[in-house]
Amino acid sequence: MTTTSRPPPDLLVALAGLALLLWWEASGWDLVLSRAYGSPQGFVLREHWLLRGVLHDGGRLLAGVALAATFAWAALGDAVAMARRLRWAWAGTVALGLLAVPALKRLSSTSCPWDLDEFGGVAAYVPHWLLMRADGGPGQCFPSGHAVAAFAFLPLYFQWRRARPQRAALLLLAIVGFGTLFGWAQLARGAHFASHTLWTAWLCWVIGAAAARVLDADTQPNFLTASRAMA
Repeated sequence: MTTTSRPPPDLLVALAGLALLLWWEASGWDLVLSRAYGSPQGFVLREHWLLRGVLHDGGRLLAGVALAATFAWAALGDAVAMARRLRWAWAGTVALGLLAVPALKRLSSTSCPWDLDEFGGVAAYVPHWLLMRADGGPGQCFPSGHAVAAFAFLPLYFQWRRARPQRAALLLLAIVGFGTLFGWAQLARGAHFASHTLWTAWLCWVIGAAAARVLDADTQPNFLTASRAMA
């Protein structure tokens, strides 16, 4: 059943998320949370089989399977439900997130928690938004390149929310759930601060919302056609 209700206010959601992120940055909770898992001897869970083997390595594998499925649907999906060019556009939006976040990470001068002198490394803690200040470590740790393995699929929520709101809601819950789990694993291992995961989620939301602004106008007629075909 097709819904014609207005989509969620994506800009307001993005702005509210940005405000919460800025509050988080000012709160100092990044270090507080990392200190719960780390010590001057490092992070005891860094090489834990569940966090590294399952949630990190397994998470990457799961993301690869999900991406392959996304592109397979783009190539072979139901043309009545959605035109091929739109299917490919949404798949490309997912790929954009998977490329953009690691690219930003490579440009970052922020080092990972396990690189900080407080946790047995060599770097000093410098908030990642102080772009001109180096922390003396290897950098390349912001935003979270692992959480994007889940959050990059947020555009799928925007893709389906008009015609299949229940499917969209389930996708949103699954993506946020896996993203949170991946982010927690990297936090506990000392690989990322919590804010690194939160910024990745926000960036991927913005990518999906921006794509929806462009694609929804073309998507709606195809959904209406699909609903008539199923009637």
